[in-house]
Amino acid sequence: MRTVFWVAVATFLADQVVKYIVVHMLDLPRVMAIDVWPPYLNLRMAWNYGINFGLMAQDSPLTRWTLIIVALVISAAVIWWVRVDPAGRWQKIAAGLLVGGALGNVVDRLIYGAVADFINMSCCGIDNPYAFNIADIAVFVGAFGMVIFNSDRKNAS
Repeated sequence: MRTVFWVAVATFLADQVVKYIVVHMLDLPRVMAIDVWPPYLNLRMAWNYGINFGLMAQDSPLTRWTLIIVALVISAAVIWWVRVDPAGRWQKIAAGLLVGGALGNVVDRLIYGAVADFINMSCCGIDNPYAFNIADIAVFVGAFGMVIFNSDRKNAS
């Protein structure tokens, strides 16, 4: 469980530090766009009131608190899963990424009322209109890793 804890803490801190820099020091909510390495990497401010790709994107207290509760329940379920069904090192890392990312987005909803998304990547003539953040990457990679590394462990048995 130590691995899950430390990966979650590192993920959470990385997410929150980068968000603080982008939102407050670079003042992206006012500037709205900063080209870093166009078109491959840009900063585009987007306040996400819903879930991925704007689903359930209603700026209402019910949506906000529902998504906070869902993220906390999922984080608790992942921690419970790793405790009850002892996982290998890679699955613990994946669990830490998922929990740290989920908690990073929970803090955004508590502080800002929405998740601060700002990383925008495009390539090869495709103009990607969506933005995401480090927490989103961690949740995606963590969830994928939980499934993949759980399957690997079960298949090895």
